Order: sequence, then C-alpha cells, then structure tokens
Amino acid sequence: MLDDMNILEQRDPGNTRGFAALMANQTAYEVAVEPGAPVTEQVHQIVLAGMGGSALAADMISVLTTGWLHVPLQVVKGYELPGFVGKNTLVIATSHSGNTEETLACYQQARQAGCMVGVMTTGGQLLEQAMADNLPYVQLPSGGQPRMSTMYHLRGLLKLLQHFYVIDNHLYDEMEDNTTWLDSHLLRWTPEVPEHENGAKRLALALAGKTAVFYGGELTWPLAYKWKISLNESAKNMAFWNRYPEFSHNEFVGWASHPVDKPFAVVDFRSSLERPRIRQRMEITDQLLSGMRPKAIVVELQGETLMQQLLWGMALADITSIYLAVLNNVNPEPVALVEKLKQELAAL
Repeated sequence: MLDDMNILEQRDPGNTRGFAALMANQTAYEVAVEPGAPVTEQVHQIVLAGMGGSALAADMISVLTTGWLHVPLQVVKGYELPGFVGKNTLVIATSHSGNTEETLACYQQARQAGCMVGVMTTGGQLLEQAMADNLPYVQLPSGGQPRMSTMYHLRGLLKLLQHFYVIDNHLYDEMEDNTTWLDSHLLRWTPEVPEHENGAKRLALALAGKTAVFYGGELTWPLAYKWKISLNESAKNMAFWNRYPEFSHNEFVGWASHPVDKPFAVVDFRSSLERPRIRQRMEITDQLLSGMRPKAIVVELQGETLMQQLLWGMALADITSIYLAVLNNVNPEPVALVEKLKQELAAL
C-alpha cells in the first residue's frame, strides 16, 4: 500500500509528506531577532514556556546543553511559572500559533514578575503583545503544523538564547552544517523508495494496528516524546513514552502482567552517545520481559553528534507518522479535536 502513489495522494491530500521531505531546509533557516529593548540584566535562570509541538525544541535544548550550560534551565508546559522567577530570569514564551492560552498566561506572569522576556511565534496574540511591549522576538515562517516545524523552533530558540548572551553560536551553526547530511537521509525515506528499502515505511508497517510505546535515554528522551506526539497528531494513533533510567524503577514492573500478545509495539531509541549503562538497561529489560511484552524494535540513531542524532530522529518520526496515517486511513494534517477543544474552551 505504501508504494501506491494514488493511495498516498488520496489519504494525504495536503501533501504533508512533501513538507516533511523538505525538512532539512529548516536547519539552514536564517533567524532574525527583532531586538526590542536592550538587555541590561544578567541571566541567572532560564524558563522556556510552551505547549505540545511548540515545546519540543525546548526539550531538545535541555539535552543539547546538558553538562555545560552555566545557568539552570527549566521547561514549563502549563499555565504557571515557577515561584523563583524575577528580574534575573529569562523567560522565552513560544507558541507556533501565538494564541496558546497556557503560553500567554506564562507571558503575562513573566511581565508582572519583571523578568527578561523573549518570544517566538508565527503571529497571533503573542506577537502582538511582544511588539507592543518592545520585547525581543523571533517570527517564524507560518504554515505547517508545530510538530513538523520543530527544527524552525530549535533554530529560533538558539538564536534568542544567543541574543540574551546565554550561549554562543556553535549549536546554531552546527544545525546549518548538517543540512546536506540530513537531506541525504531524507531522500532514503521518500515515497518513491520502495518498502523493502525504506526504513520509514518499514517502521510504519511495524507500528500499524498497535499502541506504540517509545523509550529514550538521558540524552534521547525528547525523541521518545517527539515520536509520541507525531503518532498522536499525524497518525491519530495512541502512543506513550518514557525514559531510562527512570523506567527501570516502576514502569518496568508494570509490563509483567501484560501478555505478550497485547497490541503494543515497543521502540527503543539507542544512541552511541549515551552512557553504556543506558544501553545495558535496555538490553537486559528486553531479556527479562521476554514473553511479557513484545520484543523491542531497536532504532539505532544515526549521526556522530547529539545534534545529528536528534535531527535524524525527528525527521524519521515525521515521515514514519505520515506513512502510518496512510495505513490508518486518516488525513495526517489536521488536528480537528484540538481545534474543537480550543473552541469549546473559548466559549466558556
């Protein structure tokens, strides 16, 4: 089915597969920061506020800066900022649409607390408020779903963090350095590449008809979360995620009561960059749970650096989830239930 171009066109009428195929271009997007008022305070803490796909890049930042960022960084996915925020706290509010109510609430709290504030969005209320308040902002290209614009968001966050003198430009430059490398991998997953040669199509077939559970390690857990989001929104498929080593202390035991024939698909993201103990935990877990859960599908992340492995894993997630949507006979583009929920909330 996935090699039939007519079926692909019928079930993906908005051509999200075409958008995903060009995703490497996002890594070279030249971000412009509208500077707003000058930065006068030193940053002592960072809070990145966003929801859903708009927050994915913040999670990526948290692992990409592990071990060397000189100030604490916290990602907030909700209405409330932590109590410690003040004039030396940098709060970056990110919302793809600019109308996410949780992020708008965090923006207002940050302003009231006297924080340094930056904004990243494509438009909407958040952009209007940033412009009115003369604050630094990045306006990203509109169009496309947030979950498929994570690389734009990552570029924008990195540029804003540079603007506030928190990091240098090495991660921003590394993204652009990998544009051609990522594109070479994307070409292997295009619709024209047949199933038996196409890793994304094979993964979609393995996940079809199953509830997927994704696992990452200390450096790769944002990918497990990314895959969950992509399957939920694009494929309209139930999926969950967790991370090692925390998994070993609770969820691990939960699998013991589930027969192996339950409709789950287990996926482990393994990285050459993780500490060896993480890989050992994954391997031993699969052995001990033999007969209690399906054997894990192992995805060995490609790339020599963490940036490469995250970019590769994000791209594969988007393309695989589109193929899974085709198998599920659903349109991968719209998220009608999310929009309906927003309408219902707005009416209250």
